[in-house]
Amino acid sequence: MTLSTSTRASALVRRRVVAGVVAGFLGMGAALGSGLTSAASAADPTTVSGIVLGVGANETQRIVSWYSSADTAQKIQLAPTAEIVNGEFPASAVSFDAVGAANTSTTGFNRHATISNLSENTAYSYRVGSEGNWSPAYAFKTQDFEGDYDFLFFGDPQIGSSGDRLKDQAGWEETLKVATAANPNAELLVSAGDHVESANDEGQWTSFLAPDQLRQYPLVATIGNHDVGGKSYEQHHFTPNTDRSSQYYNGDQATRSGGDYWFIHKDVLFIDLNSNSYANPADGSLGGDAAHVAYITDVINKHGSEAKWKVLVFHHSIYSPASHSTDTDNKQRREDLTTTFSNLGVDMVLQGHDHSYSRSYSIKNGQKENPAEQPGAADVFPGPGGVIYVTANSASGSKYYDIKKPDSTGTGIRGNGPDPLDPAKFWYNSTQNQEHVRSYVKVQVRGDKLVLANVRSGTCAAPNAAVEKGLSCVNTPDGQPIGSITDKVTVHPYHGDGQAIQVNVPNPAPGEFGWTIDGYNGLVDLGTAQERDGTYFEAAGKINPILVSDSRRSLAPWSISANVGDFQDADKTFSGSYLGWTPYVLDGGAGAEAGTPVLSSFDDQGKGLSVSSGLAAAAQGHPRGGAKLGADLGLKIPDSIAKGSYRTTLTITALSS
Repeated sequence: MTLSTSTRASALVRRRVVAGVVAGFLGMGAALGSGLTSAASAADPTTVSGIVLGVGANETQRIVSWYSSADTAQKIQLAPTAEIVNGEFPASAVSFDAVGAANTSTTGFNRHATISNLSENTAYSYRVGSEGNWSPAYAFKTQDFEGDYDFLFFGDPQIGSSGDRLKDQAGWEETLKVATAANPNAELLVSAGDHVESANDEGQWTSFLAPDQLRQYPLVATIGNHDVGGKSYEQHHFTPNTDRSSQYYNGDQATRSGGDYWFIHKDVLFIDLNSNSYANPADGSLGGDAAHVAYITDVINKHGSEAKWKVLVFHHSIYSPASHSTDTDNKQRREDLTTTFSNLGVDMVLQGHDHSYSRSYSIKNGQKENPAEQPGAADVFPGPGGVIYVTANSASGSKYYDIKKPDSTGTGIRGNGPDPLDPAKFWYNSTQNQEHVRSYVKVQVRGDKLVLANVRSGTCAAPNAAVEKGLSCVNTPDGQPIGSITDKVTVHPYHGDGQAIQVNVPNPAPGEFGWTIDGYNGLVDLGTAQERDGTYFEAAGKINPILVSDSRRSLAPWSISANVGDFQDADKTFSGSYLGWTPYVLDGGAGAEAGTPVLSSFDDQGKGLSVSSGLAAAAQGHPRGGAKLGADLGLKIPDSIAKGSYRTTLTITALSS
């Protein structure tokens, strides 16, 4: 009787897998698609609204906040977008439980949850709610977790301030659309505050949150003076590393929003302050600007070395060109804060409040650092302690403030006198702009510089609510179209008196794990079975050797296993359990250890190779390299098996974590 067997891989003869990916599963299949909607169950009346994607503590996190009509258990569900088929999330989707409470400014409940352990350069989709009652799904994409990136900074949308909420919404939506279309790989949307006109007007919040970009790009929310008068801001924006102690609130902590927070995104340490709380308590206790100074100092002392750049964000602009430039509270903030910013090595301060654009000279300890720095310079070289202050114009067009003329108060820390180099503007501003058109600020973070530009996101034409309601407009669409730049500067870091040396180190090649059959991938002929003791037939042979290679830096474990189906000759069969083997390592390497011998079921009434059995494996931390694997095959079958030439298939499976 002639018996034979053939060998083949579970999919391809040669299989490779990048480190960290599992490969070679028999029968594993995946369908790819991009449908991203899921209908809510009619049986569950809970609805969700106001979904906003917020920044997390670092690149691997996002915080999602939303409103709920009912106080039910809810969560975020997350999966790589490539694994979603026909709008259905896979069974492998990850869930993050939400927490929240009853809303204090409206009916319903607020919820938030933190997405963690994100991978770089990956498109994700997420939805919020509960089983059978999900929101629509939204998508975002992570970028490389190291190196250069861009973020976009937006001045006060202040939805509702024009008196026409929907016109304000239209301008805000158009700015986000224009900005992200021009900068699709921007990694953060940074807010200057004043999201709405009235802190507890949920209609205005609905308009502010209307753009889908706020569910696709992480928002760095900042609280403005129009946001502080209730709890809606906190309920719509849960922020990372936030200190919600009373000294970071303006007024009653139970009825107003506040808090200071920080996070690191790649090479930038961001610190975001509630500048509504600024007045230092008369009794000398810690509060107001003194509390902010202590907070900033603590964060930079602990985390400043983890980033190349330090950027502060708060609402009230202390070096602005328009209506608020002479406010007493802003002059007080100059006295309270600027020396600390210089001493701590802050590079840039991003602000709003004055609904106009300005970029300061390099300011050190509240004074122009270098008297010779020229107005509108395209390249600035701050010395130690030099800080650039930026005020963003309206991103929605709901309200603009016109630039004021300098006064006679001089160039001291509280002064608003003229610039000796350009007497038409304030002494502290390198450039100022107000055309009554929407704009945003693009910041490019590079290893050796920061590049910022004020970019027009509109013209005099609608949507531009303030102009539509009669305000003059000096922009000319032909010469100053959407996407054109009113100001651009490169800020070069201070390197001391020596020469700085920089090198960029890329991610190491991850390596790969793979296997192939050595030599001709053909028939393994066990020859003619020999009768033994008049009770059974026996045959033997060897598998074609398997070559394994593993160059992965992760040194993750791997294993090679195999199994066979039934032996078959036309309509005659016998069980694959009668085949056993003895694995061994022909050439050692890659940590290979031979698997345990498997007996024919004729000997031990087991299942033989009819079930998956290990040929070889390596443990976590094994050395990189290659190995050659072999196995002696042993077949024992009862003598009752009908005469014939039988074949089966050895299916080989590789696993790698």
